[in-house]
Amino acid sequence: MNIQIKLSKRRISYKIAMNYINRRVREIKENKNRELLWLLEHPTTYTAGIRFAQNEIIDKKIKIIKTNRGGKITLHNPGQKIVYLVLNLNKRKKDIRKLINSIEKSIIEFLKIYNIIAKRDNKNVGIWVKGKKIGAIGLRVSKWIAYHGCSININNNLKQYLKIIPCGLDNKKVTSIYEQINKTVKNYDKKLIDIFVKNINNI
Repeated sequence: MNIQIKLSKRRISYKIAMNYINRRVREIKENKNRELLWLLEHPTTYTAGIRFAQNEIIDKKIKIIKTNRGGKITLHNPGQKIVYLVLNLNKRKKDIRKLINSIEKSIIEFLKIYNIIAKRDNKNVGIWVKGKKIGAIGLRVSKWIAYHGCSININNNLKQYLKIIPCGLDNKKVTSIYEQINKTVKNYDKKLIDIFVKNINNI
């Protein structure tokens, strides 16, 4: 499959990213553009999926951006890597579970590079290390175009999770690569891209 790889070195606002993603979804529906895999970071942003509840906001002063992805409230902040996908499942297998498995597998393989043993959880979507969540997944599908993607906590400030109940879970049960290995991780984008492309092309 001919996937466009986009890597943003500067932080991209959530609104700008969503406008870009939504435009790409429309273009793919009209056969006017390619599938997309986009790596980036957001400035500190709290977003709410379609299943969020008001009691998941602990600090009422924070601004919440409502979005059409699945899931509940989550945090995006510097040091967390976002992997956005726009995939045409009409030209692949129309299997949402297989797509989610592919994303989960990619995160697990990436973490293994740093000797972090991570697992999926059949009850709670995402990737977990020793009972703490390190990777979140949120997708939406429209006419078999799958979009949004996942986030991986790498070197980000985990204290900002204390302002919410992330994904409806205990806000203390969140971790990062830095917390696990006590080391700042750099120059990992190509490794992450290669892993995702390999697994996505098996869908």
